[in-house]
Amino acid sequence: MSTNPEVACVTSKGQVVVPARIHRKFGIKAGTRLNFQEGNGRLVAQPVTKEYISSFRGIFKLKPGEKSTVQKLLAERSKMKSRLHG
Repeated sequence: MSTNPEVACVTSKGQVVVPARIHRKFGIKAGTRLNFQEGNGRLVAQPVTKEYISSFRGIFKLKPGEKSTVQKLLAERSKMKSRLHG
């Protein structure tokens, strides 16, 4: 984290203006969504940009031979149907 915090004020409508240096650095433009996460007495704002979304690419990729959760559930249901009807 930066040692020199940026400061912004909240308006009566609950709006905050993101400081110019921050919105340029993180690609925050009009209409950019921000995810807010709280924990340990802190509030973190994460801009949801194309780069942020792209960072998740491949994290759910299955290993060779591994079944997806949906495939596992369908196989389990099939086994249950076989037991009930057969």
